[in-house]
Amino acid sequence: MQFDEMGNRAGKTLMLLPGTACDYQTNFGNVLEKLGEKYHLICVNYDGFDGSDSIFPDMLTVTEKIERYIRERFDGRLDGAIGSSLGSTFVGQLILRENVHLDHGIFGSPDLDQSGRLSAWLQSKLVVPLLTSFTGSEKKRTKMREKMKSAFAMDDETADRFMGCFSKFRMESIKNEYYTDLLTHLPDDVYVEHTKVHFIYAKKMGEKYLNRYKKYFRDPEIREFDMQHEQWLFGGPEYAAPVLKAIDEFMETPV
Repeated sequence: MQFDEMGNRAGKTLMLLPGTACDYQTNFGNVLEKLGEKYHLICVNYDGFDGSDSIFPDMLTVTEKIERYIRERFDGRLDGAIGSSLGSTFVGQLILRENVHLDHGIFGSPDLDQSGRLSAWLQSKLVVPLLTSFTGSEKKRTKMREKMKSAFAMDDETADRFMGCFSKFRMESIKNEYYTDLLTHLPDDVYVEHTKVHFIYAKKMGEKYLNRYKKYFRDPEIREFDMQHEQWLFGGPEYAAPVLKAIDEFMETPV
């Protein structure tokens, strides 16, 4: 595991938790500087995605390591944590388990998919090879680059950086991450006193995800944005600026 602290050390603490098959450098690279102007950032790279020879074990084992770091380094309390996509599962578990405390849990347009073991196994067998299928062929890389640019308004550099994640990390880590995320469930109506839950809702994902946010958490604050899944992180400043403003407002909400 890798925990890098940076940014404004006098500011509120904000942990950044990346999504599937990503390190924080890729996932949050376009907004790190801006977030660091105001917040004391704790940037996390999970086992298997931290540049070491380790393999990602499972979501709950990694959650325990994150909790241990927060207890040892910050006396068990952070002002906030934001999860990108799969990283939101860690935010949910940190809130649910109550081994540490977050004043603000920020969910970055997650899907919050949950399933049983057989379905999770079948999905991982299907999806993970697709995620990595383009890495060995320049023709496939070019095709994927154009799809990403079209769907998410990425530029070439961002698309290449994002695709690079799927080629530099081991398949076993990606498979374990994807599979165990589906098995890491949230109960309905999660509520923890003095924790505010905030969602960045990417409207173009569809209303079923909005309904999930309301199902799993009691009275969450939901901000709607006309964008695709996590487009604020790699689609340019026109997407990032309003979400960054919302994050500032989330972090100032009384708990």
